Amino acid sequence: MRRICISGTRATVLASYSISMTVRPRLAVLSLAVLPLTVLALAGLRGAEPARPAAPARKPTGMTLPRFSARGQLLRPEHYREWIFAGSSLGMGYREGAASGEQKFHNVYLQPEAYRSYAATGAFPDKTILVMEVVTAGSNASINRTGHFEDRFAGIEVAVKDRARFPEQWAYFNFIGSGGEALAAATAFPKESCWNCHHQHAAADNVFVQFYPVLKAAWRAAPAK
Repeated sequence: MRRICISGTRATVLASYSISMTVRPRLAVLSLAVLPLTVLALAGLRGAEPARPAAPARKPTGMTLPRFSARGQLLRPEHYREWIFAGSSLGMGYREGAASGEQKFHNVYLQPEAYRSYAATGAFPDKTILVMEVVTAGSNASINRTGHFEDRFAGIEVAVKDRARFPEQWAYFNFIGSGGEALAAATAFPKESCWNCHHQHAAADNVFVQFYPVLKAAWRAAPAK
C-alpha cells in the first residue's frame, strides 16, 4: 500500500509541474522547487518508522569469548564481575505454587560489547555470555532487622549464544556441583530443561529482558536505525 501511495503522490506532483510549464510558464520555477521538497518529505516519512536491524552475525571486536574443553564442555567464565551488571532478582520461581525453599539472589552480568550491541540492535550478538551469580539471602545480622541482603556466594549458572555450536543458538549451563562445589566445566542442559522456557517467554532473543530494567532501558533509549 505504501508504494501505491508514494507513486500516486509523485505522479500528482509531476502532473502539477507539467501543467505549470504549459499553462503558466512563470510558475515553472516554483513547481521545480516543490518537487524535491515533496520527495524529501516522503523520504522522511519512510525513515520515521521504528525499524531496527537484526543482530550482527559476528561477535563485536574485543569481546570475551566462551571457552570450551575438548569434550565440548563450557569452561567457567572468568572476570565476569568486571562486566555489565544487568540486574538482580530474589526468590523468583516459574511454576505457580512451587515451594520456594531458601530464597537466593540472582545477579546477572554480560560482556560490555554484548550489552552495547543489544542496545543498538535489540538482539544479542553471537558469543554472548550471560552469567547468573547465585547468592544466598541473609537477614537479622549486624544492625539489619528487616529485609534481606546478599550473604554467601553459592555459584554461577551461564547462558551462551553460539550459532555454530548450538542448533538453537542458545545453551544453558550450571556450574554448581551436587554438593555445592564450584565446577570448572559444565555440560549444556537438554533443550527441554531451559531453552524451551526461554524461547516461549523471553522478551527478547531468548533472554528474560522483562526482568532487567537496565536492558529494557538500553533498548528503549537506543535510536531507531
